[in-house]
Amino acid sequence: STACPGLGLFYTVLSAFLFSVASLFLKKIEDVHSVEVSAFRCVFQMAFVLPGLIYYKTGFLGPKGKRIFLFFRGFLGSSAMILLYYAFQVMPLADATVITFSSPVFTSLLAWIFLKEKYSIWDLLFTLFAITGVVLIARPPFLFGSNVTGIEGSYTDHLKGTIAAITSTVSGASTFVILRKVGKSVHYFLSIWYYAVIGLIGCVIALFVMNEWRLPYCGKDRVLLILIGLLGLGGQIFLTKALQIEKAGPVAIMKTMDVVFAFILQILFLNHLPTWWTVGGALCVVASSSGTAIRKWRQSLKKAKQNEI
Repeated sequence: STACPGLGLFYTVLSAFLFSVASLFLKKIEDVHSVEVSAFRCVFQMAFVLPGLIYYKTGFLGPKGKRIFLFFRGFLGSSAMILLYYAFQVMPLADATVITFSSPVFTSLLAWIFLKEKYSIWDLLFTLFAITGVVLIARPPFLFGSNVTGIEGSYTDHLKGTIAAITSTVSGASTFVILRKVGKSVHYFLSIWYYAVIGLIGCVIALFVMNEWRLPYCGKDRVLLILIGLLGLGGQIFLTKALQIEKAGPVAIMKTMDVVFAFILQILFLNHLPTWWTVGGALCVVASSSGTAIRKWRQSLKKAKQNEI
């Protein structure tokens, strides 16, 4: 990782892109319940990771001392996914995306509390910047009044979606921190394996309880489901790799590129032109992530200089 300081951040951007395309497809599937989409994605992850586990001879449970971490990583990660998919289906894409981007705040705070990672004034500044951008982009009704953003369906749905998205964000931030804690001592395929297995069990139970289980009838939905599975898997792999070679904070902030991608895709494929608020917000988000990247790069140069002396 020393040879290429930006690699972790590049992986993060790539992951963000794959995830936003997946959420676009999720918007396009209307009649499949979000929990079922999550279940499909878990099955995909299991199918792809299984050969990896056998090839790397990691076993299915991982090293003894790390199992509890892996379990929580799986549980929180899959809850975050299910809740997020639910939010995407019941509320506007922008609103759901924006809430998940309060994630850097939670990540930096949790990393500071549990991992004793440094939390500098710069971290605070970039975090505030990211949030400002995100708020401008989503223009949430509770700040801008109800006439600015239309909500999809009833207000109770919107509220349920909002709560789901916030819970998803906190869960997601916790998995970031757990991944950092486990670090390289656990093969990243194992992380994804736990995530998928626990997620699938949870989804199946939930689907039985809700009595929602049904195969999508039309061919297009099936293709979209498979694509969501593939994209989600790719995004997951790159994100996990990124977190292994990079501090939790910068990765979380760089993930805000997701917002930018979501809007580009929205203009191109959902025919929804963004407003000037959106443009301003996108600029804040990009400023925040590039600021982080530049600061990171300068620190690595300083370190290299010190090592020469």
